[in-house]
Amino acid sequence: MSRSAGPFDAPSSEGGENRPSPIDVHVGSRIRLRRTLMGMSQERLGEALGLTFQQVQKYERGVNRVGASRLYDLSRVLDVPISFFFDDMPDTMQSTQGSTGIAGFAERTEGFGGHGDDPLAKRETLELVRAYYRITDPAVRKRIFELIKSMGPADAA
Repeated sequence: MSRSAGPFDAPSSEGGENRPSPIDVHVGSRIRLRRTLMGMSQERLGEALGLTFQQVQKYERGVNRVGASRLYDLSRVLDVPISFFFDDMPDTMQSTQGSTGIAGFAERTEGFGGHGDDPLAKRETLELVRAYYRITDPAVRKRIFELIKSMGPADAA
């Protein structure tokens, strides 16, 4: 028996396939970001949550929606407040009011979720941040920070 789509279901594509909600994709990318910054594998996160690494992958891609109790568990295991998973959410996702409803929301956020456009979601960035924080001497870390800043455009400060 088939059920009709409700207002909170992920938008469907024209071919009838379900697409991940942009919000679920964002929450998943934040899970991946924090897990990677901690140097934790998907397998280890899965073990801590009683999940398989495949289930963790689905959460990170936004394919599976993260329920409230699972979000609570994730915040404890990853040692972040629940609000962390919603930080840096694009304005188009935060304001979904208007006459277009969920369909308009999906159109406005169509391009969101691809890690190629977000330098903060790239593995190189995550590895750089992890390496930076492994520097134990605060003075050395500050000098490296200043060096990197000086190499960029002057107006980017």
